[in-house]
Amino acid sequence: MSLRLRLTLVYTSLMGGILLLVGLLVYGLVSSVLLRQVDDRLLAAAEQLVPRLRLTADGQFDPSAVMDFEPTENLLFQVWDNQGNLQLARPFNYTTPLTPEGWNRGENYFSTSERDGAPIRVFTVPLRTDRGPAGHLHLGLSLSLLVLTQRTLGLVLTSLILVAMVSAAVATWLITGRALAPLETVTQVATTITQADDLSRRIPETESPDSEVGRLITAFNETLERLERLFQAQKRFMADVSHELRTPLTVIKGEVGLMRRMGQGDAESLHSIEAEVDRLTRMVGDLLLLAQAESGRLPLDLRPFELDTVLLDVYHQMRLLAGDQLELTVDSIDQVELVGDRDRIKQVLLNLVSNAVQYTPKGGKVSISLSKTSEQAQLTISDSGPGIAPQDLPHIFERFYRAERSRSRKKGTGYGLGLSIAYWIVRSHGGEIVVESAEGQGTTFRVSLPLAGPGQEAELKPAG
Repeated sequence: MSLRLRLTLVYTSLMGGILLLVGLLVYGLVSSVLLRQVDDRLLAAAEQLVPRLRLTADGQFDPSAVMDFEPTENLLFQVWDNQGNLQLARPFNYTTPLTPEGWNRGENYFSTSERDGAPIRVFTVPLRTDRGPAGHLHLGLSLSLLVLTQRTLGLVLTSLILVAMVSAAVATWLITGRALAPLETVTQVATTITQADDLSRRIPETESPDSEVGRLITAFNETLERLERLFQAQKRFMADVSHELRTPLTVIKGEVGLMRRMGQGDAESLHSIEAEVDRLTRMVGDLLLLAQAESGRLPLDLRPFELDTVLLDVYHQMRLLAGDQLELTVDSIDQVELVGDRDRIKQVLLNLVSNAVQYTPKGGKVSISLSKTSEQAQLTISDSGPGIAPQDLPHIFERFYRAERSRSRKKGTGYGLGLSIAYWIVRSHGGEIVVESAEGQGTTFRVSLPLAGPGQEAELKPAG
């Protein structure tokens, strides 16, 4: 059963139930009011008739006392003595008691009985004199008009309820059809995407963004956009992995073929093979490290350590790499103690500083600084290199992404995993890494890491 049909049935049933309840209340209220009016007429007639009734000397009711009584239309009355004998009646030919019940109740009461197959309302009044009970007075009015009114009212209410339910069903069907039309569009687009593998398609936003359906469409489109980015990243990743693996494997295959033709091992060829194998090993290790970090299972050896000492170690190592080609300086440094994995943090610094040294031209400058606030340590690595193009900045931390205009690069430029590794290590420590750059003006990386403090070791748990 479709959602549209279920909603139509639910709303129609709900409205039908409410209308039925209202109809029963109206029916009961009208019936009660009409019956009350009949009872009031019987009470008024009794108040007029009872004072007129008199007993003769022989204990019989005097017929002349009620000769001038003019009852309302259709009023029936009977006067019975204590022995059950009919003394007075109107109409005179009706000798059957209007109600066979309650002869001995000794109190006024109303009852409903039948006369010639028609319902009548009867008011029974016990008659008393100074000498004791004298008999009973029965007053009756036909309820035919009340029954006719009830039937008419019941038919009208039933017809109205049926018409209202049919109208509600049609209106609900049309309204829910219009309201659920975007959901049908969502289903069709999702089916099309599944069949065509086209993640670039989006659902048209025909609804208000603040409505439930509008928010659903927005969320679905955002999900599609994210899936498309992930899919494109996966395709690019596979292409880059293939490219990065092809180069060392080609070198290894060529060196092996050369040695086979020569019939002996060549020291230079073996050295080249060994270098390429080491390169493959490093790349596989870095990929494994990234996979662990992205899945939240990066093993971390969390211990207190001095970040300024680590920074100085990296500075001394990078000075050897920079040589006299550029200026490498430490502009400022504070004493900072962290709780984290010392080797991983050092790996971050090595990646960032080596990138800065590598991409800064001869005669340029790379500066490093370390400061702290009340809650964080701030690392800054700036260079005077060519900078990064604006279109490349959003992708700088992606795997295998390089800002070079082509895949060809000079020896030693790496294979595009260093910044991704740095990004995930910083995130695993609860920190943040951002980059600021402009073409021709250099690049600045800023790393924020939480300071060591009470409860810090309990908060930083090794991932995995």
